[in-house]
Amino acid sequence: MSDWVNVVADKSLADNEHMVVDVDGTDVVVFKLADQCYALEDVCTHDGGDIASGQVEGDEIICPRHGARFCIKTGQVKSAPAYEDIESFPIRIEDGMVQVRDPRWD
Repeated sequence: MSDWVNVVADKSLADNEHMVVDVDGTDVVVFKLADQCYALEDVCTHDGGDIASGQVEGDEIICPRHGARFCIKTGQVKSAPAYEDIESFPIRIEDGMVQVRDPRWD
């Protein structure tokens, strides 16, 4: 089973802020929305570009390259040109640290 990885102190990530972190060799973007944290793989399923540099609108991230939209909370694709969801990762707060794990290889 994969381990939980400390990625950032919970207090240092402001509401409506996001950052890219490395989780076992995978770029993951961690979002904080309404005091809840979410983690998605930092890749647009349409063309493989990064998603983190896109614009956030509500609980959606918009791909900066071609405008595909994804739900930050689930990774679910919301609009074309993407048709596949982004991988969403488990996330938790332990001892003031945001932790993420990549269970795909468990």
